[in-house]
Amino acid sequence: MPREMTRPQFGFFGAGHLVHNSSLGWMVLGEEQPGGLKLGWWPRFSFVEGVKIRQTMVVGELKYQRTVIGYHGCDQSVARKVLLHGKNLRASDNDYDWLERGIYFWEHGPQRAYEWARQSEGVKEPAVLGAFINLGYCFDLLDTNYTQLLAEMFPLYRQACEDTGTPLPANGSPASRASSDLVLRRLDCAVINWCLDFLEKQKKQHFHTVRCLFSEGTPVFEGSKILAKSHVQVAVRDDTAIVGYFKPPVDR
Repeated sequence: MPREMTRPQFGFFGAGHLVHNSSLGWMVLGEEQPGGLKLGWWPRFSFVEGVKIRQTMVVGELKYQRTVIGYHGCDQSVARKVLLHGKNLRASDNDYDWLERGIYFWEHGPQRAYEWARQSEGVKEPAVLGAFINLGYCFDLLDTNYTQLLAEMFPLYRQACEDTGTPLPANGSPASRASSDLVLRRLDCAVINWCLDFLEKQKKQHFHTVRCLFSEGTPVFEGSKILAKSHVQVAVRDDTAIVGYFKPPVDR
């Protein structure tokens, strides 16, 4: 399936400053102000039409474009390679990832991204990358169209596991962290991977991103359903959805 969504080649070299290339026919200028980062022109994107998978829904139908700001926790060395040398972030492909394979971002959550980096093994100098993400064709699990679709496809996945003799994965917690949050999402990851691979192969529908709310942590006060670590994550499957990176300020 042709993918018409393209990413301009530019990057941020500091908080609120953008390197851009006006020869591509677009311009994005940023400058820090008391109210935050002020932006000028944005690039224009084009998209191919969605593919019908059932009469009640068009998968990948793009009714409106959405650009979100996401934050990725990493080591300072990784941030430098991306910001100064134009390197790409590496997609995560663990079997316990929450939203299948992709580059993970906390939507509008820079401090949470920094906390994740600070607590991660292998990160010597915690850092955060900010990114402007055009969600494009998004498998958005905050939209009931997609949660319904996922529910409808799960029996097909389960049958595929039975036919191949593959044990059905289960969500769980690491032995060192007994929790009801079930942070190792092996079942969720496997089902979403299978579902999106199926849609791409059988329906020629390509998704740029996956997005979902995750309830995590303890209630913020007695009797509350608001949990202390709840957040929205975006997994970027196709890095053409990443418009550009920048260095955000975070509390250390």
